[in-house]
Amino acid sequence: MANISTLDAGASPLHYYGFELRRYREAAGLTQRQLGEIINYTGSLIGQIETARKVPTLEFSQRVDAALGTGGALTRLVQLVLRSQLPPWFQEAAELEARAVEICAFQTHVVHGLLQTPAYVRAVLGVLNQDKLGDRTTARLARQRVFEKENPPVFWMILSEAALHQEIGGHEVMREQLAHLLTFEDDPRVNVQILPYSAGEHPGLQGSFTVFQFAADPAIVYTEGYSSGHPTANPETVRDCSLRYDHLQAAALSIKKSAELIRGVMEDRYGEQVA
Repeated sequence: MANISTLDAGASPLHYYGFELRRYREAAGLTQRQLGEIINYTGSLIGQIETARKVPTLEFSQRVDAALGTGGALTRLVQLVLRSQLPPWFQEAAELEARAVEICAFQTHVVHGLLQTPAYVRAVLGVLNQDKLGDRTTARLARQRVFEKENPPVFWMILSEAALHQEIGGHEVMREQLAHLLTFEDDPRVNVQILPYSAGEHPGLQGSFTVFQFAADPAIVYTEGYSSGHPTANPETVRDCSLRYDHLQAAALSIKKSAELIRGVMEDRYGEQVA
């Protein structure tokens, strides 16, 4: 456990954030409790963040910046903090997401992290590991801020129909998750296509993968194993996976037909009537 009097600002982004939060608060002449009253958080939570025992959220950072007049310093810093909380093997993938101009993902069993709801995230991350689940959930959800950039990437997700039926977190969580997918039906930058069971054998049978396209750099293919990530810019691998993705897209339902299937599964499997 970190002690605020000995907190090493250089130990990690989380420690640096805590150090800066304390510095700004003390410069304003406020106690933890007083700051908490201003921003509607407990003084105890502020103490935990200042001692690097709790991961700050974007909303917390924005409120502190506004209250202390930091010029947005903590809001900028929190992005680095949240990325540092991702598993070390996944941090490079998060950086690829942040830099890409187009992301093409094929998912076999679960919705892609960029489109997951908070409850779905908790269910996925909580399997066999409840440690710091709240902080890990916050870190994963922070990745979705790529869609809030001035020039967000175009995102394509081809999702196996099996993922619609794989009940993660229970009926209510699945209803919410599928409803969330439907909110992108008319968004030209976020496109969801379902690969139906009727497609039979297909080029994605070897597993999920993502192709990242960049404005000036070569494309990168990313795959995952257990507790490991595998990015590669090998031209042959990129060509192979790009071709596989093209064929998967041809076999998948259109965006409109995909939305109809999602609605049908919500009604038939999860008991949700959707207009």
